[in-house]
Order: sequence, then structure tokens, then C-alpha cells
Amino acid sequence: MIGPNMKNVLVVSFGFVCLFTAYGGLQNLQSSLNAQQGMGVASLSVIYAALILSAMFAPPLLIKHLGCKWTIVASMGCYVTYSCGNLYSAWETLIPTSAVLGLAGGPLWSAKCTYLALSSHLQAKREGRQGSGSRRAQDLLTQYFGIFFAIFQSSAVWGNLLSSLIFSQDTHIAEIPEEALQYCGVGPCADDFIQSGNFTRPEQKLVYTLMGCYIGMGVLAMASVAVFLDNIDRGVAKEFHGNQEPFWSTALATVRLLRDRKLQLLIPMTIYSGLEQSFLWAEYTKNFVTCALGIHFIGFTMICFGACDSVCSFLFGKLARFTGRIALFGLAALTNFGCIMALLFWRPHPDHFAVFFLIPGLWGMADAVWQTQINAIYGVLFPDHTEAAFANYRLWESVGFLLAFGYSSQLCLSTKTYLLLASLALSLLTYPLLEYLVREGPPAPPRYSRGATQENKVEEPQNTFLPEGAPDSVQG
Repeated sequence: MIGPNMKNVLVVSFGFVCLFTAYGGLQNLQSSLNAQQGMGVASLSVIYAALILSAMFAPPLLIKHLGCKWTIVASMGCYVTYSCGNLYSAWETLIPTSAVLGLAGGPLWSAKCTYLALSSHLQAKREGRQGSGSRRAQDLLTQYFGIFFAIFQSSAVWGNLLSSLIFSQDTHIAEIPEEALQYCGVGPCADDFIQSGNFTRPEQKLVYTLMGCYIGMGVLAMASVAVFLDNIDRGVAKEFHGNQEPFWSTALATVRLLRDRKLQLLIPMTIYSGLEQSFLWAEYTKNFVTCALGIHFIGFTMICFGACDSVCSFLFGKLARFTGRIALFGLAALTNFGCIMALLFWRPHPDHFAVFFLIPGLWGMADAVWQTQINAIYGVLFPDHTEAAFANYRLWESVGFLLAFGYSSQLCLSTKTYLLLASLALSLLTYPLLEYLVREGPPAPPRYSRGATQENKVEEPQNTFLPEGAPDSVQG
């Protein structure tokens, strides 16, 4: 029988699947659907610029005022506005709704991560194993993130399936001339390379149909979380109302955590996580799939990404307790490196039909590691500052998104590909230093600063999470 904490994990996962069926499908289409004047990628840049601001200041304050549950519900409502803005794509509709979505992104993801971290603490305590050591709580956190991302990443399947099935009904699908294929992939960088290939916009009635489906999925996400998710931190929010800290003391908890050297070493890998996702969503869909096959194939190819990401997220969440995170990060880095090198030398052509699906599948396997393990490591290393830690995660991942979408319409694809490789190399330099610091550095005693989460103040000090590989003598 499913326990209450596992039920909550499943409810959160289902809500995010519904919400990101809409947003994820829209995000993959922006560079092609709204290609005129780079409007699509400009809207994505606004989203992640706003998300950076919201990740820095909003999550600790909103979570402590509303609790995790109602922070998630309110943020989901802001996401729905972006689908409404795409009903009639123009600068005056896309940019404001992009800003609203971005401001909600930080609280949404931080509240989700904090909720899962709190659930793992509660489940370990319920099993009577919280006081005997922190390993069980750490394993539960990794397991919960694996389950969440296994379910969540399937949203790429449903959102992309909707877009491809609907856009395939377009009666004005154009044939791509052979001479246009020379601009596909990392080919010649002409002045008009952004407009090369087949960027014919689908019929407007089909756009209306797709947006209506996406709006409905967003409303379903809000309803499911509001009705079925337990408000497990209600007492924390009430206590915060009665003993409220100054605004800047709470909001700047995210900034104060930047002084931690472990967090500083995590930043390059977190930025790379944003870069690699945005490269696939913006560059691969536009310069490879749409250019050589047409916009109606974006959904079908990205289904491979979502399906592999979903399955591997579940598997890696289970395997992490046996292999450790180092082996998984190594696998992800090698897979991404191989895919990037293949994209540098591959000249996409409709005859290479299977390759268009193979690369997103491998990319999804690697992304499953980046998503599950980076999320888990933030929860493991900063258990006394969960809101601030996960806010930093969203902040620096959003920096990667903002950089990638910001220079998407300004640089040649070859330059963007080499920048992605450089970011991967930097991550591989800093991550071993982080593991060395975690293993060799002395364990810090529990501290409860003014930026610490309220729920951790009521836990016994000896129940603090310890990172993977901590000496046995300090693991209880």
C-alpha cells in the first residue's frame, strides 16, 4: 500500500506532468513557431531572466508565507498565462506573459524541491530510522527525485505528441528544396542562417487548437495539486506568520548561501544543465529537425528525448545508491560529449531519418543524470538551507538558459556548439574538486542561521543529512 509521503510525491509528479505537457511543448516550438524577428527565443530569454530574479528573492519568502503546497498552486497559475499569450503570438502578448511565468518559476521549483526534501525527512522519521543515521533520509531523497523526474520527464512525450499530431493536419506543409539543406546543422553560417530551411508557420486554427489543449492541461495541474496534495508544512507557515523575520533577511538567504565553497563548485555544472537543455530545445529543433524535416516533426523527435529521460530518471534514481553519483555523472558527460561531436560533423538530411531520433534519445539519457543527481546533491549538501539551496539551483540553471536563449539568434551554430563543449569541460574540472572537498573536509556542525528553514529547527541536531561518502565515524 502506498504511504502518505509516497502519495504526495506522486501527486506533485502528476501536477508537474500536466503543467509541463503544456509549457514543455511550447518551449520546444518557440524557435520555429515564432521565428519571425527571433520573437520565440526572445520570449524564452525573458522567462529565464525573470526566473533569475525570482529564484534569488521570492522562494524563501513565498514558501514560508504560503507553504509549499499553495506556492506550487499559485505558480502553476502563472504558467498558464504563457499558453494564453501564445494564442495570438505578438511582442505585446508573449513578452508580458513570459515575464509572469519567469517570476513564478523560482518559487515553483524551489517549493517542489523543498516539499520532496521534507517528505524524505518525514518518511525516514516515520520508519524510525531518522535518529539512527542520515543515510536512509538521503536514500529516500534520491529515490523521490528519481520517481519525480521519471514521471515528470514523460511530459515531453505528451506535449510533443500533441503538437505533432495537431500540426501534422496542416494542409500547407511545404517540400524542403535540396539547396536549403546546406544550411541545416553546423553548416555554412550565412547572414540569414536563422531563417534557413522550412520555417513555414502552421495554420492559425491549428495553433488555436493546440493552445486550447495546453491551457486545459495547466488548469488540470492546478486542480489536482490543490485538491489532493497534503499541506505537510502548514504549521511551518503559521509559525512564520507569528514570528516573521525581516523581508531582506529571508529573501537574501539565497545570496548568503553563495559564500559556501561547495555551492561555488556546483555552479558550473548547474549552468551546464541549463545550457544543454536549451541547446536541444532551441538549436537542435530549429537547425536540425525543422530545417531538414519540417516543424511537424519536432514533437515526434522530442518524444524520444522525453521517453528516454523519463525511463532513465527512474533507473538512475535506483542505481545511484549502488553506483554512487560519480559514475553516473561520468556516464552523462561521455554521452553528451559524443552527441555534441556527432552534431559538429553530421550534415542532416531526410535520408538520415533514424539519426534525428537517436540523438534526442541519447541526450535524454544524459539529461536524466543531470536532473536527478544535481537536484539530489543540493538537498544532500545543504539540508539546513533547503529553500535557499534549491533557489540557487534554479538561479544558476536559469543563467544557463538565459545565456543560451540570449545568444541563440546572434551567433552561428558552430560557435554555440563549441561554447556548450567548453561549459561541459569546465563542469568536469570543478566537480571532482567538490567531491574532494566533501570527502576530505571536516563535517560542519549543525547551524541554524536566520535563513535556515523553520522545519529543520524542530529536528534533532544529530539527524542532519550527511553527503555521500562522509566518514563512517560521523554517519552515526
